[in-house]
Amino acid sequence: MSRHLLSNISSAYIEAANRLRPKNRKRKIVVYVESYDDIFFWRSVLSEFEDENTAFEVMLPSRTNLNRGKKTALMNKLGESLGGYMIACVDADLDYLLQRHTPSSQRMLDNPYVIHTYAYSIENYQCYAPSLHNVCVMATLNDRDIFNFEEYLRQYSEIIYELFIWMVWLHRRGRYNDFPLNNFNNIVAVEQLNVFKPIDALERVRKQVNRKLAWLQQHVKDAKGKLTPLKQELEGLGLRKDNTYLFMQGHHLMENVVDAALTPVCTILRREREKDIKMLARGNSQQMNNELACYSHSQFQPVQMLRRNTQFKDCDMYQLLRSRIADFLKTYNKGNLVRQDTPNS
Repeated sequence: MSRHLLSNISSAYIEAANRLRPKNRKRKIVVYVESYDDIFFWRSVLSEFEDENTAFEVMLPSRTNLNRGKKTALMNKLGESLGGYMIACVDADLDYLLQRHTPSSQRMLDNPYVIHTYAYSIENYQCYAPSLHNVCVMATLNDRDIFNFEEYLRQYSEIIYELFIWMVWLHRRGRYNDFPLNNFNNIVAVEQLNVFKPIDALERVRKQVNRKLAWLQQHVKDAKGKLTPLKQELEGLGLRKDNTYLFMQGHHLMENVVDAALTPVCTILRREREKDIKMLARGNSQQMNNELACYSHSQFQPVQMLRRNTQFKDCDMYQLLRSRIADFLKTYNKGNLVRQDTPNS
């Protein structure tokens, strides 16, 4: 067996084991994912599709070593290792938008036993804008709404959209060095955000983006007239001006865009709650200290709550993911899997 096999358990072995189960036992589909956080995410997604006949077991891609990541989950003998009872669920990264222009994109999209996120990664779903107020509530136990996360990420997306299109265009042509992903991330990072005046931080991002756009227009002459058709194609895949944040690198989005607002908002909400406790204690120091201790023990770090956020299931891209899983199970139950070509496949 190849040293790169997903695990010592083959799909044929799992299928044979399933046949030996009693008739009232569920069939088990083993799901290989990239990392520890992915286990919780994909378990929350796949639970909806379990029934009296089918169950999923989500695990890391190897039981014999500590290798993790998309490469470990996919760079194996896919045709031999993955099958109806073994699938891989991975982050789409840029591969979804690259639409087979690279070997990694083709490998991910053309294997019927690989399911991807459509959004860049699981972190993009966890940072879904309409859910972020609830993340603050989970972290602080304070429901006061003091920051418009949806408007923040809408404006941010519109600012970075054109530059993101340029990056996709270049990466489709294998010209990674002309605009590396980490260069894009550095340009669009949000710094020194004041939650009471976020427009200042967003305008700083806009200036950096405009400088890079001017440089690209001056130095990459062969892109002239080719970005508009790409925008139309990508819109068909789900990318719009107002949701670009769903397609940028997830870790960067979480750490350098969302948390730039989330942590200070949660800090303000905690201080408000503590102020309320002190006021209501009316000079009773023992009661105040007990209540403050109780409140402190009930709190969680914002990023912890963000990584356990599952309130993204009305997201448009999640609906594509959900349809993909449903289609997989339908064709898998018929024993006739089909190629995954488009979001409607």
